[in-house]
Amino acid sequence: MTEEPHLLVDVVDNILVAKFNRPDKLNAMSFELMETLEEAVNRFRDTPELRVMLIKSHGRYFSSGADLKQGGGSDRSFPTRGSEVREQHRRGANRMRRVWDEMELIEKPIVVAHHARCVGGSLEMSLSCDFRLAAASASYAFPEAKFGVLPATNGVSRLVRLVGPHWARLLIMANMPIDAQEARIAGLVHKIYPDETFEDDVMAFCRHVAQQNAEMVGTAKVAIDLAAELGVREAASVERLANSALMLSPDYRELMVSHVASIGKGRGL
Repeated sequence: MTEEPHLLVDVVDNILVAKFNRPDKLNAMSFELMETLEEAVNRFRDTPELRVMLIKSHGRYFSSGADLKQGGGSDRSFPTRGSEVREQHRRGANRMRRVWDEMELIEKPIVVAHHARCVGGSLEMSLSCDFRLAAASASYAFPEAKFGVLPATNGVSRLVRLVGPHWARLLIMANMPIDAQEARIAGLVHKIYPDETFEDDVMAFCRHVAQQNAEMVGTAKVAIDLAAELGVREAASVERLANSALMLSPDYRELMVSHVASIGKGRGL
């Protein structure tokens, strides 16, 4: 019997939907899944009509992370030098680092929807997404500590930038999971939706984001990332540079003229 694709890719309206499809394997991220995900990310980047990318899954887990059965386990599969480990991380096993970096750099919004437990490599992937949405029953963890190592493809670097050292210590050093409510308090997820309406709520969110001005969204993604790394004065300069391009767009003029006209007719905001 032919095995089903590890990742299902579809387009709903102008939203590219990538769905992990290994529920019997806890949606572990296999070589095939990673290859297809990278193809989907590149398709999303290169297709102007696609406005939002949504990553989701189904089953008991959103994902259990990297497929460890494909990662080796024999004595010969383990590195023997520190430089070998560092090179593996730099290049990214299973192409993870390359894909996560591309997701961060694409000037389009990527949404990930966690309906259940999200751990390890799948959590690191999620840290590269622009929006993280959680069902009430979702939870998060980094199991790498069980093996005496750190999560090394966003697990430290991106996590600390998002939630700070306070929560990073709990997830990594203490090796403790957090639930959806704690994740929202930490700043890890943007919104929590009821389990019963999660699918519909996620699609409504994606459709809303897809309606935003594409040039504004792309510019905002770049400006926000830069502002997070700069001092206040330098970040203000980024704002000015970004708006100097956006406010010369015909879209801005047309929208402003239309808005002012609607105010004149008593419609307000």
